[in-house]
Amino acid sequence: MKVKINRNAAKVLKRMLLEDGSDKKVRIYISHMHGDHAHYGMSLDTPGEHDIVVPTDKDVDIILDSREEFLDGIWIQYFFVEDEGFVITNPTKGHHHHH
Repeated sequence: MKVKINRNAAKVLKRMLLEDGSDKKVRIYISHMHGDHAHYGMSLDTPGEHDIVVPTDKDVDIILDSREEFLDGIWIQYFFVEDEGFVITNPTKGHHHHH
């Protein structure tokens, strides 16, 4: 499974992990599906039985459920303009996203 992350997202996620102070990692999950596309959510968690931990080129490990095809290829971005926050998309499955 593949995950891309932009520099801003990595910076914010690293700060969140540091503030949490635990051994948790970032989990990206599907919050709900609409047939041909998914909406994504994020939390801090520890890996479970069906999870894989995907390292990124920005030194942030992401937990994904290996059974969810819509998690493969996600792109995690963070923007400081307009509505500040995360945008998670999967270009391989369309560009629908969840903030």
